[in-house]
Amino acid sequence: MAAGLPDPKEIEELLLGGELRYTRVDAVRLAGVSREFSGKVWRAFGYPSMPDETVAYTEGDVAALERLGRLVEDGILDEDGVVRLVRAFGQTMSRLAEWQVSLLGSMLPQDANDASSAEAVQTIVEIAEKHIGEFEPLVVHAWRRQLAAAGTRALGTAATRENGDPAGRPMTTVGFADMVSFTQVSRELEEIELARVVEWFEETAADIVASLGGRLVKTLGDEVLFSAETPETGAEIALTIAATIQDETEVPDVRVGAAYGPVLPLMGDVFGTTVNLAARLTSLARPGTVVIDSELAAQLENEPDYEVARIVRRPVRGLGIIQPYVLRRNEKPKSADNEKPKSADTDADTGRDADRDAEAS
Repeated sequence: MAAGLPDPKEIEELLLGGELRYTRVDAVRLAGVSREFSGKVWRAFGYPSMPDETVAYTEGDVAALERLGRLVEDGILDEDGVVRLVRAFGQTMSRLAEWQVSLLGSMLPQDANDASSAEAVQTIVEIAEKHIGEFEPLVVHAWRRQLAAAGTRALGTAATRENGDPAGRPMTTVGFADMVSFTQVSRELEEIELARVVEWFEETAADIVASLGGRLVKTLGDEVLFSAETPETGAEIALTIAATIQDETEVPDVRVGAAYGPVLPLMGDVFGTTVNLAARLTSLARPGTVVIDSELAAQLENEPDYEVARIVRRPVRGLGIIQPYVLRRNEKPKSADNEKPKSADTDADTGRDADRDAEAS
């Protein structure tokens, strides 16, 4: 261990909130579960495998193992369900922990902000020791808030199940926002600058999605995936993200693709042809624009706040030839006397005019 660095065991016990006092054999015996079950649980949490004789578990580990075993005994979940539940916690908390440590490190003075600096490590440990009791309730509060939101969405989906596809999957608007020329930008910027660009992009997109009533499904560095229960909400999110990023001169523009249709929600993610279509549409969009599929265009064509313009049909990988549309805000809302907005049902000549207009913009 490097001179001046805190004892790793002391740090571990501080953050775990208890003394490392049990071996794996002890933990299994005290929790009253099988060795096989405990192994599945530890792996799902993301814990490294430990030799049986290694003292590596706390009272909290034993209590967690006992609670999970009780869920199986009481018939709340089977073993597979428990493992899936634990994996969700483990993967989520792993990213959260790395994010928090990185955040604490970034707040240190520049001359101490070095992963190899004993002073930096000691400062982070002191912050954790003094304030971890304040951080923990925030994690639980955020989880309850998100659980309530997810439960409400599930109830809404159940109430409108008849509007879904025959398999019972909910109709959803999904969209991808992708930073343009990210590979080139990553070559031009220093690592710290690039990280700040990505962080700003993710934070901005997340704030927009949340404030407008959508859900940020996941972030992929230079890309975010969002979903919305209604076509209007999805359209508003897509246009707002594109416009907001375009106004920031130090960040590359984004292109957005969105589609409306049935999706399969699974493990916090969304899957299905609708999601694949939204991803393909993103590649067709020009910087700062939003391209949508025909289903979403049909849902929005009579909305006075939006304008949809048909562009040239394109072949896309895995989905054949599709009919994309450009989505814009309607600066002059349509009145009853105005011409009905163009759609995929427009005659061929008018459609070609719309294609030229959209591509010229």
